[in-house]
Amino acid sequence: MRSAAARGCAGRYLNGTYCSNELTKERNILNEENQDNYCAQQLAGGTAWGIVCDGMGGVNGGRIAARIATDTMQQYFARQMRALQPGGEKSFIMRGFDVTNRAVYDKATSDPEMLGMGTTGVCAYAGNGYAHIVHAGDSRAYLYHEGELRQITRDHSMVQQLVDSGQITREQASLHPQKNLITRALGVAANIVPEYNRCEIEAGDILLLCTDGLTNMIPDSEIARILKEVPFFDATSILVDRALQAGGQDNITVLLMGVETTEVNNG
Repeated sequence: MRSAAARGCAGRYLNGTYCSNELTKERNILNEENQDNYCAQQLAGGTAWGIVCDGMGGVNGGRIAARIATDTMQQYFARQMRALQPGGEKSFIMRGFDVTNRAVYDKATSDPEMLGMGTTGVCAYAGNGYAHIVHAGDSRAYLYHEGELRQITRDHSMVQQLVDSGQITREQASLHPQKNLITRALGVAANIVPEYNRCEIEAGDILLLCTDGLTNMIPDSEIARILKEVPFFDATSILVDRALQAGGQDNITVLLMGVETTEVNNG
């Protein structure tokens, strides 16, 4: 029987340094302060999950918030994955985000130096023909399918609200002076209402999770072109390089999760 399995790689630019990762094998070349963080893991049964975060609340607060979020979600998957039943993916990943939000919030409210910290977050669990995605903030998830790139998440931001209400266009939003003001994040309140999305995936598809350091600098059409023309494990470094060439100054994190067909022997 043929089934879909996930693979992945990630790249990020952090204040002049570059880091690349292949789900189960990581190579770090970074020592600089940063406020982005990510984690990605391949799981049994051809499934995988990943999270990308962009911290806020001062250099130290943002860095710590993003790290707590990725660490907490990693621990959640490690401890709770065996309890996940088919059909329960939405409640499972939403519960993980709730636990993660509380962990960041508890740190922010227990340490005066961390008061006001928080982080965006976008997390995906891929398996059995579907990607289950939950997010808060303006870090995004995209699906690349048959040469087309589709944004799965909707930014929780001030400018997105203006776009939704028809007050400005998407083109005007990209240049708006308040485009970095977000309306939802992990850790800023005891409770959070994250947004959940589900999409079908099949062999050849790519899930892309990223911080706004990428999407503020490169249009979706350029991202799609790179994913089409560049080999999978080279794409993250090319995307980061393009964002830098376009004048990117922010931290940039890109995580790719690819879907490939595997042979399953049923005996």
